Amino acid sequence: MSDSPRHGMDELLAIMARLRDPQHGCPWDVQQDFSTIAPYTIEEAYEVADAIDRKDWHDLRDELGDLLLQVVFHAQMAREAGLFEFADVAHAISDKMLRRHPHVFGEERYDDLDAQKQGWEDIKAAERAAKGEQHDDSALAGVSRGLPEWKRALKLQERAAKVGFDWPDEQPVLDKLLEEAAEVRAEFAHGRDKQRLQDEIGDVLFVVVNLARHAGVDFSQALRHANAKFERRFRAMETMARADGTPLAERDLAAQEALWQQAKQLDDPAA
Repeated sequence: MSDSPRHGMDELLAIMARLRDPQHGCPWDVQQDFSTIAPYTIEEAYEVADAIDRKDWHDLRDELGDLLLQVVFHAQMAREAGLFEFADVAHAISDKMLRRHPHVFGEERYDDLDAQKQGWEDIKAAERAAKGEQHDDSALAGVSRGLPEWKRALKLQERAAKVGFDWPDEQPVLDKLLEEAAEVRAEFAHGRDKQRLQDEIGDVLFVVVNLARHAGVDFSQALRHANAKFERRFRAMETMARADGTPLAERDLAAQEALWQQAKQLDDPAA
């Protein structure tokens, strides 16, 4: 680790300002705005999660840097527009952490973790009221529409569960999943209406998120693992196909399926 000043925030802020300089900066950086950079911000957050999932701590350092750059990029654009500066971002989050942790930085005391979580929600509700947001007494109030939809589904389910609207265990969730899958199958068989298929497939995905919640499984992590497993096995198929002299794309589906089964066996003999 280095404590050299040239690796500090001041240098990073200066680099970003230079990149955005209309006369001497990078043409690509100069052309960007909040909406064009937002997808990169989301992507970099997922890159951080992936590095953690792989336990690649060297890569995590680099990915955290990429994510930090996104914050600096947005702050620089805000500075140019006269909206706020990076220091304002840092001050705002510092103030928020102090405000939302009165049990650490103040005299508040919570009996247990559930009480602390409720205190957090109460403070957030007070913050919304202070900003003049319209009062919303729904249990679902404050669930951001900017979340990835799977995450928003999870938040909505957790909020509903707090007032008792929840299945007692995973079995009725599994039953509901079969019910929703049957409705998708029926729509394919009888209508194939795109809007109805969207609704029915959405119901399946919502239930899958609920099933993961009841299982105590992180939905995003489970999907990342499934993606990694598919990629690993598919690449093994390609390797075996090339070794036999016939590329995968030139084989029919039955031959490809046979290679898939071989790849599965190699990847996980117990599968």
